[in-house]
Amino acid sequence: MFSIATTPAKQSVSETITVLSGRLNSATLLEDRRAAILGLRSFAKDFPASVASGALRCLIGSLAKDGEDVDTVKVILETLLLLFGPNVNSPEASEEVVLWLADEFTQRQENITLLLDFVESNDLYSRLYSLQLLSAILSARTERTEECIFTAPLGISRLVAVLDDKREAVRDECVGLLISLTPTSRELQKLVAFESAFERIFIIVGADGSLGDGGRTVEDCLILLANLLRRNASNQSLFRESGCVAKLAGLLEGLLETQFSDTDIAAWAHTQRDRNIYAFLAVLRLFFIPGSAGVSLNQQAFWKQGLVHSILQLAFSRADGQIAIKAEALATCGDMIRDTKNLQESFAQLMVPAPLLVDSSDDSKNDLSAKTYVIDGLLDLTLNSGDPSDFDLRYSACECLKAYLSNHSEVRLHFLSRAIDGYTAGAEESANILTVLLRPDPTRFARDPYRQWFASVIAFHLLQDNPTAKAKLLNVTEGDAAKDEEVVTSIQTVTAHLITGITRGDDARVLVGFLMLLLGWMFEDLDAVNDFLAEGSNVQGLIQAVSQPIFSGGDIVQGLCTLLLGVAYEFSTKDSPLPRTNLNSILLKRLNREQYLDRLTRLRSHPLVRDFEVTPQKYRPSAGDNLPDIFFDTTFVNFLKDNYSRIGRSIDRAPELEISVVTNGVQKGISRELVDSLRIQAEDKDRALKDANAKLASLQDTIQHREAEHQRSTEAINLTLSKLQASFSGMERKHNEQLRDLAQQQSAKELDQERQIASVRAQIASKENQHQNELMQAQKTTKSEIERIQLRADADAADLKASINRLEVDLIKAGKNKSRELQDLHEQHARLLGSETDKKMQAENRVMELEEQLRQRTAEVDEIQKIVNKTETALSSEMAAKRTVQAELDDLLMVFGDLEEKVARYKTRLQKIGEMVSDGEDDDGDDGEVDGN
Repeated sequence: MFSIATTPAKQSVSETITVLSGRLNSATLLEDRRAAILGLRSFAKDFPASVASGALRCLIGSLAKDGEDVDTVKVILETLLLLFGPNVNSPEASEEVVLWLADEFTQRQENITLLLDFVESNDLYSRLYSLQLLSAILSARTERTEECIFTAPLGISRLVAVLDDKREAVRDECVGLLISLTPTSRELQKLVAFESAFERIFIIVGADGSLGDGGRTVEDCLILLANLLRRNASNQSLFRESGCVAKLAGLLEGLLETQFSDTDIAAWAHTQRDRNIYAFLAVLRLFFIPGSAGVSLNQQAFWKQGLVHSILQLAFSRADGQIAIKAEALATCGDMIRDTKNLQESFAQLMVPAPLLVDSSDDSKNDLSAKTYVIDGLLDLTLNSGDPSDFDLRYSACECLKAYLSNHSEVRLHFLSRAIDGYTAGAEESANILTVLLRPDPTRFARDPYRQWFASVIAFHLLQDNPTAKAKLLNVTEGDAAKDEEVVTSIQTVTAHLITGITRGDDARVLVGFLMLLLGWMFEDLDAVNDFLAEGSNVQGLIQAVSQPIFSGGDIVQGLCTLLLGVAYEFSTKDSPLPRTNLNSILLKRLNREQYLDRLTRLRSHPLVRDFEVTPQKYRPSAGDNLPDIFFDTTFVNFLKDNYSRIGRSIDRAPELEISVVTNGVQKGISRELVDSLRIQAEDKDRALKDANAKLASLQDTIQHREAEHQRSTEAINLTLSKLQASFSGMERKHNEQLRDLAQQQSAKELDQERQIASVRAQIASKENQHQNELMQAQKTTKSEIERIQLRADADAADLKASINRLEVDLIKAGKNKSRELQDLHEQHARLLGSETDKKMQAENRVMELEEQLRQRTAEVDEIQKIVNKTETALSSEMAAKRTVQAELDDLLMVFGDLEEKVARYKTRLQKIGEMVSDGEDDDGDDGEVDGN
């Protein structure tokens, strides 16, 4: 019978992965490890969690161990990439697995360094896959990966060097990795830039076709460039100093040539070109972010390279379908000249193509080649382009004009003067803002409400914080008084158009434009407010607009009308055509305080005001409306938010308290601070006067009292003085008598003293003669004594000289004897010293010999001690072995004794049974017989 073979048990996926992981970990041959990795790769996409948990560290370890084998490295990197990008339908696919994989790499610096090592490899797949793996890790754990790459030795340098790779796939992957690596970290941006990244980026852009013909690579390079330059002053400075601004200008010039030469290109290529240009313009605008360092230097550098002129040519080109590009180009031009006076003045001299909109059926070469000044072109584009889809272009043109006017009062006055001259001349200028504002065409309101809006915004910027411009425009009037015509000022004309538009129900954008202009014009301008109040119907019309029910878009209009009434009241005076007191009563009666504050609150909280900073000012037609939801200008919104609280509080301010405004150094109106100060000073003076009068009365009483006391004191003093004078006369007589007596006594005393002096002089003379005689006698005696002593001293000196001579002779003899004795002593000492030195040297040599012998003996003793120790150890071992052998012998003797007893018993038994046993029979044979029985 044949047995049927059984089918082996099917192995599960987890068991297979475990087996492959174990084989990868334990295999010693490279081929075995590679086979295990190939097996794991087949499971990585569908079972990423199982493969990662069982084999991730083995894969990383194999990557380090087998890094020199290109094929193995390729398979490992492919497996790791599959773990980061598993099948979407895989049951094990989850974000947690990807995070865990990224943590395994980023928590060990050497893992990231290992991948960077493969980035330096010349092998295509090793370099490409390592870049892709770094990108995947960076996407999962951004901050930690940035830190690891920053810390790795030459990490950034090795990545940037890959930009020089000629293989497009590797180069593009490196660009993508650097884009993900540099959006936020300033330090990484600086490191990348200082590795000559700018030059390498421009080389890639040029090699890929530049802006006109380049693909996605060019766009990515521009994005990387933007990352390196965004709010990084040091990188922008490096960019300027490296001559890269000229390279930007070269890219733009090449684009303009390509645009004019290429007529028919594929749609996808056209789209990519637009994306490249938009990214290029975005890079340019990064150099001019308000508040950033070096903006002025960047503006000068870009102007020097002619970029402003080139961008204007791009913005005013007649190519169709480039609204977004042209709008961005105009916004970029505005950024390049904003707040820089010399550039603003030079900007106005540039020429651009005109007309902006050319009929396709018109083949006139003159029209196509016509030029106009850029300011006229911008005005024409802003005010006369009525297509709603062109709104972004018009808005950017308006922003460019605002940049041209910003912080340059001379330019604003020149612009306004030209507009006034054109308006007063009566010329039909469609691009004149005053013509649009003061002589509007009602038929165009519904079709193009933004024409009025843009004109109002430009006028608002001309007048904002510019008292001279306000006064200049205020002098523009309609009508001739000499012909008995009513003279209407410009501000009254604008207000009349506003109220008429509210009554007619014009588009809210038109009304908001008028209101923005009036608010900026009247704020802190008493003359403008008085001119506004001179027409009584203005206040009534605004109050009526505020009081009526809110309509669609009316909350903005009503709020701005309320704000305009508040401004008129805030800056009105008692001398205004409508006095401040009357205006206050009208507002409180016809427009109560609650309604006033409610309209302002609604305006401030309206989404178009509240969320203005975060709302893109772009063309986004709302449902049912073909116009964008753009009602306000940026500067006006800031103006509104800054002064909202002040105008809100003005309704509570007493009409007696007026506002003082300083215009061109001249104070107008009554200063509330001055009035309060004068009132306080008057009150202080009144109090001081009352205090002074009270003190004066008190002082007068005190003076009268003191005068009475003084009178009494004077009388008492006079009485005392008379008494003292009488007493003095008596004392004087007594004194004179005493003086005469004293004089007589003094004369007698002087005579007596003279007699005594004469007697004393005689005595002194006699004593002096006596002393003189005694002195002469003593001198004679002394002289004889001195002569005697001199003779004796001479004899003693002669004796001493003889003694000295004898002593000198004796001393010489003794010196000679002493020298001989000293020489003998020296010689004896030298002999003794030499003998002692020899003995010392012999002793030292002997000591050295003894020390050497001692060392030798010590070494011998150590050796003997070691031998003794070994001998004792061997002896101990021998004794232990002897004891063991002795114990074994004792055991054997006991066994032999037992055997002899058994043999004797066996012999006895054999004899009993009649067997013959010889004495010499072998014990082994006996044992065998016994065993056989």
